[in-house]
Amino acid sequence: MANFITLSRIIIAFIALGLLYFKSPCAYITAFILTAIVIWFDGLDGFIARKFNEASKIGALLDILGDRIVECSYWVVFSSLGWIPVFIPLIVIARGFITDGIRSLAFEKGYTAFGSTTMMESKVGKFIVASNFSRGSYAVAKAFAFVLMIISYVPNNIIPAQNIILKIALICVYVSVIFCILRGLPVIVEGMRFFLKKEEKND
Repeated sequence: MANFITLSRIIIAFIALGLLYFKSPCAYITAFILTAIVIWFDGLDGFIARKFNEASKIGALLDILGDRIVECSYWVVFSSLGWIPVFIPLIVIARGFITDGIRSLAFEKGYTAFGSTTMMESKVGKFIVASNFSRGSYAVAKAFAFVLMIISYVPNNIIPAQNIILKIALICVYVSVIFCILRGLPVIVEGMRFFLKKEEKND
């Protein structure tokens, strides 16, 4: 069930983003509602996994994969619509490739990104990458960025104070990018040990 929710979240996100290319208030409001569901599903899949003891390494991997697809898709579409600079999706995508590559190598060694078998060893690394506070703060920043960006661009200015909403949305966008970079750095630093061990083994 948890994995089904994760996959459903990706499909719903694609539908929501597709609606943004139809310049009508109805399409944008629907996209806003669907995006809110996508955000809700992000927490729901983890809750279901814990509630029904469905937590697994594959499930954790799918959760990260789902997060990455959804996040990158929103940034790319926002950039294509001219709402945000192109360097934002480029940073997020590059960071995702780097950290996911390292995590895939760690996964082969029996480690996961989060949880009791996390690849993070240092307390600082665990706090920045795997703590509920860090993950929650990043998720909240992205959630507000996604929904507020959509609301601020509803056609015909039917939403009150859209200019103010847009300013708040852009703050959330840049806060999200900062979180994205900061949370990726410990993964890169601590992940180097897997490459070093591999090189030593080859020698």
